[in-house]
Amino acid sequence: MYLREVKLLREKITSPDRYPFNIPSLRSLESLPFRKNVTFFVGENGSGKSTLLEAIAYQCGFHTGGGGRNNYYELASSEAWLGDYIRLSWLPKVNSGFFLRAESFFQFANHIDEVAREDPGVYEAYGGRSLHEQSHGESFLALFRHRFGRSGIYLLDEPEAALSPARQLAFLSILHKLQRKAQLIIATHSPILLGYPEADIYNFDAQPIGLIEYEETEHYRISRRFLENRKFYLKELLD
Repeated sequence: MYLREVKLLREKITSPDRYPFNIPSLRSLESLPFRKNVTFFVGENGSGKSTLLEAIAYQCGFHTGGGGRNNYYELASSEAWLGDYIRLSWLPKVNSGFFLRAESFFQFANHIDEVAREDPGVYEAYGGRSLHEQSHGESFLALFRHRFGRSGIYLLDEPEAALSPARQLAFLSILHKLQRKAQLIIATHSPILLGYPEADIYNFDAQPIGLIEYEETEHYRISRRFLENRKFYLKELLD
């Protein structure tokens, strides 16, 4: 494990009532320790989990639109609002890894195609062909299988976005192999991914942010209740 803690630098915040500092989970944040090789961030949309993950990516030197330290391309929405207001504590410090931002993966794939015009060998790190020549799910798995093979820190923002349930299970197998030599921090809504054993799960719907057991997450509880009582839920929702 490499990243030990993220600390919010409150002394630098001059407008605490402005975004992103007014997000409830961040308003109450002082520091967040990392104890496991796999850590999940969970919470409703807008709870701050992606904002903090993006800030960590910024401090790691990764492209905040998605990529590693050596990926340079323009993306208008890649600003890390929180990036200059956190401090990372490392033991040891690492410079290798990757930030996956599902919502801007298309632009990242464009960037790889541009690089490949000068160096076709770059595709070897992505399954041997353009990410655009693969389905969305295939391109994600190609990235995980080929680009994520080295030690380092991997920050994944909703990796399940392009993955079917079967491919989420395949990703768990990849994750298990990778975590033996790498650290992963994953923001997700997937009850399948959250089921990875022995991982820490931080709940961003709580103030302050705190650890939560898998079976206590809304993602697990709602999914289980729906699957066990599908007809009842549909009747309540649709009638």
